[in-house]
Amino acid sequence: MMAWTDRHCRFLHRQLSRAALLYTEMVTAEAVIRGDRARLIGFDPAEHPVALQLGGAVPARLAEAARIGAEFGYDEINLNVGCPSDRVQSGKFGACLMREPDLVAECVGAMRAAVSVPVTVKCRLGVDDQVPEEALRATIRACRQAGVNTFIVHARMAWLKGLSPKENRDVPPLDYELVYRVKRENPGLSIIVNGGIGDLDEAERHLDHVDGVMLGRAAYQYPAMLLDVDARFFGGARRTMEEALEDYIVYVERQLALGVPLNTLTKHTLGLFSGQPGGRLFRRHLSENATCRGAGVEVFLAALARIPNLALPRLRDLEMA
Repeated sequence: MMAWTDRHCRFLHRQLSRAALLYTEMVTAEAVIRGDRARLIGFDPAEHPVALQLGGAVPARLAEAARIGAEFGYDEINLNVGCPSDRVQSGKFGACLMREPDLVAECVGAMRAAVSVPVTVKCRLGVDDQVPEEALRATIRACRQAGVNTFIVHARMAWLKGLSPKENRDVPPLDYELVYRVKRENPGLSIIVNGGIGDLDEAERHLDHVDGVMLGRAAYQYPAMLLDVDARFFGGARRTMEEALEDYIVYVERQLALGVPLNTLTKHTLGLFSGQPGGRLFRRHLSENATCRGAGVEVFLAALARIPNLALPRLRDLEMA
């Protein structure tokens, strides 16, 4: 989800679900230590609960980045042991670490010693010619001994040789049953399944076998589904689309005043009305106008006005462009 789940995306998703745990895109430990921290890992307090996902393979540097993340106020620090991109392969972290469970354990042990918030691991079943049943269990066993008790498992192998990062999201077959078996073998651990889950019905079926479900591309491409998360899974109240949008419009205005371009804020909304009347007109209006120089909140409002029966007070007197 790199370049997708930035702070603006997370703020939008938080308006749709008050309870779901949100994750940042992966940020390398070196970037956190050396880079513009406010830009890289800054977030709005409204995003809580939110986890910082780190990439790296040097325990001391990951510990320092975790400490910085905790000082920023993140509720969880997550180590990515599953990303198959060329960038992480060249740096020998991400999914490459599935080959080195002892190093992963050393990393998370150093991170846990540096922070008081939970440290978790997101991993694959294994990489390339590894035996998934052995690779996944070895990673979980080593990290459990280092004190980690929550694992998010993308239920595919990562094929670092021969597949692109994009192909690695779809081509390796899913093996949810292995994740279920690992949960049965480790009842005291929190096992969260990820990968290929397209809607909340699928998510609910997984919860018969594991402790949680992580949604990635589906939540981004069809974010309206998040409106049902709180009532369906957390016993909370369901927000309406209008309530969520009212809050996001205020946020857009605030970010525009800080110099953030409109399209940076509205690109995350393009899937809000997928499959609904007016959804295509909404997307077209934003695609054609949000990138224009000086585009303001009126462009977003005009796009929303393309959606029939959207009961937003600010649209009441808006003239169609």
